[in-house]
Amino acid sequence: MLDKNTLSEALKKARESAKGKKFTQSWDLSISLKEMDMKKPESRISEDFVLPNGPGKNLKVAVISDTITSKVTGIADSVITKDQLATIGQNKKTLKGLAANTDFFLSEISLMPVVGKQMGSVLAPRGKMPKPIPPNVDVKTVIERTKKSVRIKLKDSPVVNVIIGNEKMDDAKVIENIDAVVEFLERKLPKGRDNLKNVAIKLTMGKPEKIKVV
Repeated sequence: MLDKNTLSEALKKARESAKGKKFTQSWDLSISLKEMDMKKPESRISEDFVLPNGPGKNLKVAVISDTITSKVTGIADSVITKDQLATIGQNKKTLKGLAANTDFFLSEISLMPVVGKQMGSVLAPRGKMPKPIPPNVDVKTVIERTKKSVRIKLKDSPVVNVIIGNEKMDDAKVIENIDAVVEFLERKLPKGRDNLKNVAIKLTMGKPEKIKVV
């Protein structure tokens, strides 16, 4: 967990450097790492992480369904039924448009093999293959948690970049999101906190403010 006073001061300075914009800016968190061998599998991360207060943007979730269609209709941003999979899979333009306009895909477990066959060629390279929905779960809760998620990726370069809110959010909520991401990385990294090098926060059109790691 980072020092709260230091975080508050960094947010204040970051706001000052991005004043006067006519759109709602996002908070971008950048975490540089050290002593990481990115060739090793244990150094790589690709996980969907639920932020305590969400990312401050309306994420779009599509559900691929068979038996739960009635449960997800009106909750998910879009619903793809089992019967629609083949049609969508055969139209690459439609599938690419769907992938571009959807942040996360969810699918009933029973449909995952069909999804892979029909949609995998487009979704997999974009890192958007569906997460399976376990049987007998509250689907509404799963969708709501997904809408509060961000993808934390660490692949070729030892740097993690993630959106953790927007400028209209209360600073306390932004700080809580920052802490959650840092704590997640401490649990996942080979050397934990010792792998953290630099932490910086900025608004979309502002300058980055470094946050001291102690």
